[in-house]
This record gives sequence, structure tokens and C-alpha cells, in this order.
Amino acid sequence: MVLLALLMGLSGYQTFQKLRVDNSLAIWFLEDNPSYRAYIDYQEQYGSDEIFVGMIPVENAMDSLNILRLSRFHQHIDSLWFVKTSFSLAKAEYPIYAKGDISFQPLYNPRRSERGMKNLMSKLPNISQQLVTEDFKNLFFYIQLNPTPSIEAQRDQIAKDIREVIDEHYNDYYLTGAPVLNEAYSVGIYKESLIFGILTIGFISLMLLFLLPSKRYLIVSLLSVVVPISLLFGIITSFGFALNMISMLIPTILMVYSVSDAVHIINIYHKEGLLMGDSSKIDLLTLTVRRSFTPCFYTTLTTFVGYFALYLSPLPAFKEMGVFTCVGLLLSFILVYLVTIIGFSFMNIDFKSATPVLQWKVFNQSAVIQWLNQLTTKRQISIIVVSSIILVFGIFSVFKVDIDTNSLDLLAEGQAKDELRIVEQELNSSSRLQLNITTNKGSMLERENIKKLESFQTNLEGNIFAAHPVSIVNLKQFLEARSPILFQSNINEEKIKFALQRIGMTDNQFFTLVSDDFKTTGLVLGVKEIRTSELETLLDDIKIRFKEQFDPDSYDLKINGFSVVFSQLNNFILETQFKSFFAAFFVGFLCLFVFIRNIRTTILVLIPNVLPLAILAIFMSLLDIPLDVSTAMITPIMLGIAMDDTIHLVYKYRKSKTIKGTPEERMDNAMRYTGSALFSTTIALVVGFLIIASSAVPSVRDFGLLCAVTVAIALLTDIFYLPALLKRLDR
Repeated sequence: MVLLALLMGLSGYQTFQKLRVDNSLAIWFLEDNPSYRAYIDYQEQYGSDEIFVGMIPVENAMDSLNILRLSRFHQHIDSLWFVKTSFSLAKAEYPIYAKGDISFQPLYNPRRSERGMKNLMSKLPNISQQLVTEDFKNLFFYIQLNPTPSIEAQRDQIAKDIREVIDEHYNDYYLTGAPVLNEAYSVGIYKESLIFGILTIGFISLMLLFLLPSKRYLIVSLLSVVVPISLLFGIITSFGFALNMISMLIPTILMVYSVSDAVHIINIYHKEGLLMGDSSKIDLLTLTVRRSFTPCFYTTLTTFVGYFALYLSPLPAFKEMGVFTCVGLLLSFILVYLVTIIGFSFMNIDFKSATPVLQWKVFNQSAVIQWLNQLTTKRQISIIVVSSIILVFGIFSVFKVDIDTNSLDLLAEGQAKDELRIVEQELNSSSRLQLNITTNKGSMLERENIKKLESFQTNLEGNIFAAHPVSIVNLKQFLEARSPILFQSNINEEKIKFALQRIGMTDNQFFTLVSDDFKTTGLVLGVKEIRTSELETLLDDIKIRFKEQFDPDSYDLKINGFSVVFSQLNNFILETQFKSFFAAFFVGFLCLFVFIRNIRTTILVLIPNVLPLAILAIFMSLLDIPLDVSTAMITPIMLGIAMDDTIHLVYKYRKSKTIKGTPEERMDNAMRYTGSALFSTTIALVVGFLIIASSAVPSVRDFGLLCAVTVAIALLTDIFYLPALLKRLDR
């Protein structure tokens, strides 16, 4: 007890001092992932797309005082070490061709009339629309950070420093962009982790007052929950790991697992206490451990397998979730026995007179179990046929479930989400893609290549998922309208090339339009926060439009930006499902076979554990709930959970084979012995997952709801389908 207290104290101190939240891009992609490496390399070469996007409401965007204020703001922002550049109407420039040369002048000139300013900006619509709103009532500004690897360690502080600087200059503004959303994810995760933990302990305590045969067991049950969680977080923080939107679920999940094992052990201890009468406490404890160890070991093993299968996922967040949960399960399995045995040794209980603190007088467990036994004996064929039809339909429904992640579903309602919507409504984007087109001969500034680029950009402007395409074409069209002589067919091509080169050489390049060797030209697209399926559609359309204008043998297209990497989540989710589920299924089958040692019975026992997953697929397809970054791990986890109650029931059923009797008699005896524990553990798991379902994050809410439904269905298959199968077919 002293040792456990010291370890918990040390773990608590470590957790309090070092617990942090990390929801950066790195949690989703391995460093050696080609797309992730390409994304980092792109940032180093062309500038980060870690960009704050701000919108400032004003009376008149053309007022010189507003532009002066913006200029002072830029001077302050640009002095920060983590800022690469910033951009707004106060820094924007436009090209002027005069006397055979191109120079750049500020787009905003206080000496120009307001009408003249608006007329000038109308000639550069795709750029101007990113500087002011159509009604000139809002100004936009952009803050581009240094590449992701150089800012990752101080991301939280960066977001705070940016807001402090903005607050010094403006009282009323809207701020969004990747860094803002990342900060909102992290803050939300931390708060929800605390809330989930408190709610779980509260609900578990209330539930145990109904389920435990005596109030004396309550403290033992709660300690068996708290001790493993405390030690696990001490381990996680000691090794420098952080919570993310996936691993934030670990405390709630482990709490309900720990209490489930504790309830099973307490149930056996109390039942044997009633049977053994005046036996010594040592004998009673020994018998309790002997009768509970095997089923608890196998339930822990199958659950362990379900989570460890996540390690096969290509997503680091799932790998960490799998490893941490497995460590927690091992700690829970060991410590629940240690805590309960120590607790029982201090207890003196009158087993016959003990009653739960709270009771449902209208609910009689013994009568319900007796009714279930009669039903599964009389209606075996009906139960088997109906359940099997549902199973087949569920397997068919698996192929109807969509795989899609809505980036907005990863964010709770609140200020960050509201400001994102407001900015996107006016700007029609909040992040960007950069398309780099490279030629392997000549220069991209040649007349023919510029024409191809112009056609390519025109076609992209019709895509509903992209906004404000900006390339050298926009400036070329502007110059062409103001100085048509520059681009006439009789003008020397070298002169045109020289003019366009000067466009790419401007020092103020928030948009990187031309590479230093002029073999690559860039095209920047604005993108909203959209679904991965919509991103895939956008990227496919870009590739199709590119091939329509450019010969792939002579030109190369690279699409850069976070959206490109994010769009690959669908493939990773599908890979996670296949690898993790089949690994969990195969190892789970082996565990059951070793446990049961009969291939026929093993198959009969495994079938009901697949049924909850089949019904889950039906549920998801009917309600149009997709597999996303949260629900992607649901099938291996639920397969492991579904096996838990099955193992407890089958363990007693197998033990009954040493007594002469039919399968009906053995199963009825097993239900009478373990039925109350099955109800208790299922209620604990359902409550735990319903707490997760209370999340303000839609994706996490779906995960909790689906898990709660699946666990409840798993109980129904264990008390109806499994007994009917074994009674009918296990000879």
C-alpha cells in the first residue's frame, strides 16, 4: 500500500508538471512518409502554409488611416522570430510597364482617388478579393510562419504571441487558419479529457452503488480504476509523450475496463463467500483468484489484441493509442488483482445479509436470467435464423459505409469554428494549395507555356472547391490590359520573357510565382475546410486539367500544401481497417481456440462476436456515419470488447462440462453464475462510451455513440445468439 501510494504520488507529480497536448500534423504522418516529407520540403523551398488568416471589420477599407494602421501592424508582426512574412493591402504591389522596363508600385496609394483605387483593384480581381471584401467593409491580412519543423516545439506560445500583437493594434477582428485551428484542437482536447475523467468516475460510482452486492466493495472498485490510470499517465509523461485527439480517450476507456474486471472479481468473491460459509479468508481469496484469473486473463488478452492491432496502422496517432492502451490494460490487469486482494483482506462482510446500497425494485436479475434461459432453449432455431440473416445483411452493409473525414467535424463549436465560418463566408477560403508546374526544357515563361498556363488556370476557376487562383497569368493579364503593346505578336519573345521575369523577382512575394531558374511556375489556390472526399475530387480535377494542357513527358505537376497530405487520410483509414481488423480477428480466433480447445465450439463462439460489428455497419450505413480519423479504429477495438463477456460466459460453460448434463443445462448454469456480472460490465462500458459521446467534437461524439451501441448489441448477442448456437449445435 505504501509503495502504491508513493508511485501514485510520483506519477501525479509527473503528470501535473509535464502533461501536454499535441495535435500537430506529425501525429498523423510518419516522418518517412513520402507525402509528409514532400510537404516539409515544399515549405522549406516555397514557404510554409502555416498561415494565420485575419479579417478586420472597417467603415471603409480605402481609408488611408486603416492602411497606415495595417502598415504599423506588419512592422510589429514581421519582427517576430517565427514569422516569415505577412501580407495585406498595405504591402501588396502591382506591376507597371514603362520605357521598356517593369517596376512595382504599392497597390494602395493615398494620393489616388477612391474611385481610382477601386478601378485599379478591379483589374486584379483574384488578388484584390483576398485583400478586401466586395463591399470594402473588411480588410484581410495574412501571417505566414516559418516551416512547421522549426515552430513545432513552441506552437502553443506562438499562437498566444500572435494574438497579443493583434490585440495591441485591433479590438475587433476575426482570426482563423491552420495555427488557430490547431490551438483550438489542443485546448478542446485538454478540457474534454478532464471532463471525461470526472464524469466517468462519477457515473461509475453511481452505477456501482446499484451493481455491487455491498457498499464495502465501492472503495476497492474505485481504487482499482484510479491506480492504473495514475501510473499510466506517469509513464506517458515521463517518456515525453503528449495527448492528442485520439489518445485523449484512453483514461475513460481504461476506467471502464478496470471496473469491469473488478466487478467480475467481486461477483465471484461474493458468490463463493455465500457458498463456502465459514471458510477462512485465505481460502476464499485463493478460490476467487483461481476462478477469475483465467477468464479475466483471456478477456484482457482479447482486448489487448484489439488495441495492439492499431499498431499496424500507418497513422502515428493510432500507433500511440494502441501501445498506450495496451500498457494500461496490463497495468489494470495486474493492479486490479493487487488492489482487490488487499481490499478484501481488510473487509469483514456478512455475505448473506449484504445488499446493494441502491436497488431497482422493478428489476429482478434472477427472473430475467431465468426467462433468458427458457427463451434460448425454446426458440433456438428462430434466434439463430434471425441473427444469421442480420449477420449476412451486416456483412453486405460493410461495403456501403463511406470513408470520409470532415475537417470541421474535428473541431468543437466555439469561437474558433465561428470565426472560421465568418472568414470563409467572405473570403471563400481559409488555407491554400500551391501547384508547381515544371518543364524539363526551356523556360515556363515562354509564350507557349504562358498560354497553356492561362488555359489551365481558366479551367480551374470553375471548380467549386477552389477559389482565387493566382499565378503569373494574373499579372500578365493585368499588364496586357494596361500595356497591350508589350504582348503583341510582333514583339520579341525575349522581351516578353524579360518582362515576366521581373514579375517573379519582386522582393515582396507572399505568392511564390516563379522559381529562380524560371523552369517552375506556381499557381496558388484558396481552399476551404472541406471533406477528404471533396479534397480528392479537387486534386483529381487538377490532375485531369493539367493533362489536358500539358504533355506529362515534358512537364511535371506537384501539388503542395497540407490539404494534399490531409486528403490521404482516407487511404490510411482504409488500410487501418483492413490490417487492424484482420490481425485482431486472427489473433482473437487463436486466443479463443487455445482457451476452448475445440475447433467446432470456437467457430460457434466466434460467430456471435462478429454480429455486433455487422450491426454496427448497418447502423453506420443507414445513418450515413462515415469512417473517419476517430471511428477508423472502431472495428478492432469492438471485436476485442465483444469477446470479453463471451469468454466469461463460455469459461463457466466449459467448466460445467465436468458435470454430466446437456448443453442446455450447462449454458443455463453458466448464465445463472455470470449473468449479473455480464449486465454490470456492459452497463459500465456503455456508460463510459456514452460519456465520450457527450464530446463537443462531432467526430469523437460519433465514436463514443457507435461504441456504446456496439457494446450493448454485444451483450444481446451473448445472451441470445451465443446460448442458442451452443445449445443447438455444440454436441
